[in-house]
Amino acid sequence: MGRHSLPDDDTTDGSGDRPSSRRRTVAIATTLVLAVAAGTAAAAQGGLLSFSKSCEDSAVHLSMVASPDIAPAVRAIADKTRKDDLRSDGRCVDVEVVSRDSYKVADALADGTRTPDYQMWLPDSDLWLSRAKGTGDAVPLTPGDSVASSPVTLAMVPSAAKTLGWPKKKYTWAELTASATEAGRVRLGSADPARSATGLLALTSIGASSDKQGGDSDTRVAATAKLLAQRMSDGDGQVLGTLAGDGSGSEEDGPARNQAVLLSEQAAFAHNAESTGAGRLDLFYPTDGTPLLDYPFTLVNEDKLSTGESRAALRFMTLLSEESAQHTLEEHGFRTTDGTAGEQLVASAGGKSPQPYATSPATAPSDDTLQKTLGMWTITVQSARLTTVVDASGSMATIVPGRNQSRMDVTKASLIEALNQFTPNDEIGLWEFATRLDGDKDYRRLMATSRLGERAKGGGTHREKLAAAFSALQPVPDGATGLYDTALAAYKEAQRTYVKGKFNAVVILTDGSNEDDRSISRSALITELRRIADPERPVPLLAIAVGPDADREEVNEIAKVTGGGGYQVNDPAEIQAVILQAVMTAGQSGRAAQE
Repeated sequence: MGRHSLPDDDTTDGSGDRPSSRRRTVAIATTLVLAVAAGTAAAAQGGLLSFSKSCEDSAVHLSMVASPDIAPAVRAIADKTRKDDLRSDGRCVDVEVVSRDSYKVADALADGTRTPDYQMWLPDSDLWLSRAKGTGDAVPLTPGDSVASSPVTLAMVPSAAKTLGWPKKKYTWAELTASATEAGRVRLGSADPARSATGLLALTSIGASSDKQGGDSDTRVAATAKLLAQRMSDGDGQVLGTLAGDGSGSEEDGPARNQAVLLSEQAAFAHNAESTGAGRLDLFYPTDGTPLLDYPFTLVNEDKLSTGESRAALRFMTLLSEESAQHTLEEHGFRTTDGTAGEQLVASAGGKSPQPYATSPATAPSDDTLQKTLGMWTITVQSARLTTVVDASGSMATIVPGRNQSRMDVTKASLIEALNQFTPNDEIGLWEFATRLDGDKDYRRLMATSRLGERAKGGGTHREKLAAAFSALQPVPDGATGLYDTALAAYKEAQRTYVKGKFNAVVILTDGSNEDDRSISRSALITELRRIADPERPVPLLAIAVGPDADREEVNEIAKVTGGGGYQVNDPAEIQAVILQAVMTAGQSGRAAQE
């Protein structure tokens, strides 16, 4: 969403669209700009207009939900606009700003069951926009311009920073976390990456940095994730409270006190503004780039807004990019949208030369990379117990367009690749299904659900045996899709063998709809799954529709009653990423339900 000609807007800077690290820029209904009668043109050209009736009678009232870190600054801007009688089409604009964690808003929007009571959303990162899309039932969003930014850093109490050579010693993300965590040298904490854009962007940066080092980078990153999980806070609002109170980080503070945390520069700025001496934080800026929180202005349920509301919201968005508003944001510790900042802001936050605080921001990770990292985190923090159920019907022999491989061959390769993301403590089993594979049964268990690191009979590990079983999967000639009976049987078995403390789930991959006319009906299956689902022993069913012939709506309808969901992949090579996404989504939904 770039700059538009707005009602009552006589400020222009000629800059056009501003660059953004990962802006999926979408115009907020250009037609809205044209929808108002020509009579408002004079207002658009003439700046703020005076009206005889009071603002109370004519004001456009809007509500914005904003990330807690930026909410105070935006509230101050909104208060000033109210005082200054900011107008849109001659009507005063009254914006209420409510502080709310971005992950909570994203999850509520993805659920799509409740109509939001706000028209605008300002999360701390556009990664939440992808999460808010959900699986198809989400509240529609219209992303717009970034209004500010703040780099993700590693903040340390002075004593810990000194041991790592701050500020002269410079590190990459991988080197910094390795040096900090080596032999417990520095107690490092983080906000939960599933609930914190700062935590997720930092963990993704650590992973990318580790990849460049070569070797077994996945193992190193998983080990870092394990350490972070031991000293994790629920969210950004809690992580600063875990730091040593006097800045020393001594054992007198207790083993729970962190000496370093993954933190945004703005959060360090706000902390240091209220601290003195040893209580202040020093910031490391890794040499391979610091990702940015980018604060995208977003319209919520735009189609439900009146023309006046949409134009007033657009007016407020543009106001946030103007000089006075940007000055207010800077006073609260935020950088401009391209990541530049003045020396005073950086110094106040805890940055110091020669730390590379002024270098270009790191390239923003793709959605796929973020999902992979988040899936790895979820699996690492809470070991998984998955029963993988693979369609072996004859249609799995169909050649994938653009590849000289069948759906089954690409599926097998993707499953083996996904297997590498799981730890030795994760438990995974394997079933296959078609029609009447085992007598009258449409399914057959090939591998029991066991720990991947467990030693198998005849040598090797369960992981190695499972990879071999994946490789041996073959389509059954003339086999049809016996989906319904298989789903029910696998779900009941997963319930029967439920392991407390693990993420228990059934993952079904199918390339078609149920074709067994002797099986339970879809409505009867859904009724039975709803009846036996136990919230105290949750087993979400994660159903992945593979290929253009599969019906995502069908599998989603079945899976949703268990707390899971249905997903669609046109190319089986996408299965690995979707499994991790599904595990993450179901795992977070389950935790939210428990709260």
